[in-house]
Amino acid sequence: MRTRNLFLTVLAFILTISAGEAQTKRPSVTLQHGAHRIGKRMDADMQRWREYGLGQFLHWGVYAVAGGHWNGKYYAGAAEWIRSWNEMPHEDYDNLYRQFNPTGFNAAQWAKQAAEMGAKYMIITTKHHDGFCLWHSKYTNYTVARTPFKRDIVKELVDAYTKEGIDVYLYFSVIDWNHPGYRAILREEDREVYETFKQFTRNQLIELLTAFPKVKGLWFDGTWDKAWVEQAAFADALESELRALHPGLIIGSRFRADEYGKRHYDSNGDLMGDYEQGWERNLPESFDEVRHNDWDCVMTVPENQWGYHSDWRGYVKTSHDLINMLVKCVSMNGNFVLNFGPDGKGNIRQEETKLAKEIGEWMKINGEAIYGCSHVDLKKQDWGYFTRKQDKIYMTVFHLPVNGLLTLETPKDGNIPSKAWLLSDKRTLEIISAGRNKNNHRLYHIALPEGFSPGAPFVVVLETDKDGQNDGNAYQPAKI
Repeated sequence: MRTRNLFLTVLAFILTISAGEAQTKRPSVTLQHGAHRIGKRMDADMQRWREYGLGQFLHWGVYAVAGGHWNGKYYAGAAEWIRSWNEMPHEDYDNLYRQFNPTGFNAAQWAKQAAEMGAKYMIITTKHHDGFCLWHSKYTNYTVARTPFKRDIVKELVDAYTKEGIDVYLYFSVIDWNHPGYRAILREEDREVYETFKQFTRNQLIELLTAFPKVKGLWFDGTWDKAWVEQAAFADALESELRALHPGLIIGSRFRADEYGKRHYDSNGDLMGDYEQGWERNLPESFDEVRHNDWDCVMTVPENQWGYHSDWRGYVKTSHDLINMLVKCVSMNGNFVLNFGPDGKGNIRQEETKLAKEIGEWMKINGEAIYGCSHVDLKKQDWGYFTRKQDKIYMTVFHLPVNGLLTLETPKDGNIPSKAWLLSDKRTLEIISAGRNKNNHRLYHIALPEGFSPGAPFVVVLETDKDGQNDGNAYQPAKI
């Protein structure tokens, strides 16, 4: 009996351990169309993307002619969706292209403004959900070539932005309200005609990459449609074809689903695509939320207006709001992409121009804390955010403490701060040791100059003691 009891006890222990292992083991579902890579993409093209920091989004199309109004009525939604509004007759919208004549459009001016703002890449809506193409596509008549304007807008933008040293990415929606074969949901009787739409989509994407070989990547939209989600095999094969056509091509996580309908992350929890695109008008609160993946945040100036809406309502973000978001993104290894919605005449609105100028002025002084920078494994403090590049740590301050002291907490076996200065004017700042906390982490205060009141976010640069001789600890570069 005692032997039997001992056997049962041991068996129960083994089963308990096995159950625990099963709970923590990574799920493994056999997938043909899931993630093609585990972990980050580490080639030179992706590293270039990773170091951008700041980008610009341009939402532009025939919806800019309506400007969020029709027949004297205000449309409360995002301006580029106005065709879906019950107050906008489809026939009226589908004929707006006849009025699209943006005589104020100047690609060189747009590119120069973006460069002065500090943008390192740009995303342009080649085709939004309405199906109107800003390039001369040979696969449809619904293009800028048939407008009074006629000029190939995508070509002019690619050339102008590339000349300014800004990389170009092409937005493309797989929703197309203009194509007769498009369906949001597939019924059996729709499947044959939807095949024509799939081939049309493939043709246009190949056309774009062939016509504009200078572009760096594709930014997809509209892929939530149930009809598209079902196309796992087709979309997977198309992605491979596009990558083969354009080596180094960068595609985010929203292009396709796996065979179980999972988007962004496949059924095993692995990221599909080269970076996560789940942060639209939203930012993570902690580094853990991005799962150590590359990611970007695309952000509007008002609450939810991408294309041109003449009537902005609600809260409109300030340049300090947007700079805060920018630094927060970079502090968690993300890029920040700010949206602009030019009007029907081809002019970037005054509010956006003002923001671009203010952000640019800040970036000219503080861009060192943004470009090529990454996450720092230090405890977040209330004054702002940490970023890092090589052997320098940047402390971007948004909330100036009343006592003029910026708190810094380092692990007990981490580096020791040895030198600090203001990035703006190189003034050296005093580092004050403030003992240790209950976790035995070192505390320091960086003392700002007496009476210091910059009126804008500012950056403190920090160097650490590389040999650790201040208290006998060796240099641990990964710990700060």
